[in-house]
Amino acid sequence: MSAALPTSSREWHLVARPHGWPKAEDFALREAAVAAPAEGRILVRNKFFSVDPYMRGRMNDVKSYTPPFKLDHPMDGGAVGEVIASNAEGFAVGDHVLHGLGWREIADVPAKHAVKVDPDLAPLSAYLGVLGMTGLTAYAGLFDVASFKEGDAVFVSGAAGAVGSQVGQLAKLKGASRVIGSAGSDEKVKLLTEEYGFDAAFNYKNGPVRDQLKEAAPDGIDVYFDNVGGDHLEAAIGALNVHGRATICGMIAQYNATEPTPGPRNMALIIGKRLRLQGMLVGDHADLQPKFVEEVAGWLASGELKYRETTVEGIENGYDAFVGLLRGENTGKMIVSLV
Repeated sequence: MSAALPTSSREWHLVARPHGWPKAEDFALREAAVAAPAEGRILVRNKFFSVDPYMRGRMNDVKSYTPPFKLDHPMDGGAVGEVIASNAEGFAVGDHVLHGLGWREIADVPAKHAVKVDPDLAPLSAYLGVLGMTGLTAYAGLFDVASFKEGDAVFVSGAAGAVGSQVGQLAKLKGASRVIGSAGSDEKVKLLTEEYGFDAAFNYKNGPVRDQLKEAAPDGIDVYFDNVGGDHLEAAIGALNVHGRATICGMIAQYNATEPTPGPRNMALIIGKRLRLQGMLVGDHADLQPKFVEEVAGWLASGELKYRETTVEGIENGYDAFVGLLRGENTGKMIVSLV
């Protein structure tokens, strides 16, 4: 046990269900008492926590693949930190761990839900992004769900985000014939082609996605990795070649909609082109984790795989980081730093 444990910790609570865009008054930063961990538990001082688009869905009180956040309770999500007290075998004070109790300064974590991480292999924040859930989402979504093969032409929406930027680079590393990305600013488009090695990219705000995609992929696409939904999905269905595959990973275009959003109007093309559109949840692909970490850590070490993080400093700015993510203010993974 560590001698002088902190007596309190700040944590973000959801206090009202957002209608449309989340508002500051839907959240509260509150003090909570800290006690020594019970048997089988560890106390972790969080250094970084993740904000992710899926969290918006958890703020609604609807049945989904993951339970909604409870009102007046701390929210959760990916976090990485240092063990400051341990009452569990296999974990010592000073160990660094990845766990699921973010949105707070001190986390009381069941040891069975914590995984040790190596700060010498990669920066700690990387375990929330490029080597974490977002990285595995890209890896599994491209190779497993979309059945990517060498020579495929790949289109990625939300391509400057944490998942999208990795999908495009993985496709290039594995021999894609062409990789196209869409993003929401000219600066991000430049990043995709100049730093991440995409063959073509466009700003979806500069004109219809369908027209810009046709210009960027005159021979069509074989794989579409969807982080956006809406007009991007419609454009991709139009551009996919026969036997094309789409991984439906996210639909950020409609997360804050208060009315039903229109679906693609060209779904009939799925029949003639024999397309496969498949939804994915990263939790279904945990078996790929060892292979993913081994392969991706190698590409990071060699400099072949690049990544960006947008870091917001201070727990008090957790809400701003989350809303900024939904507005697309991040490049790469959005992280809140408590260091």
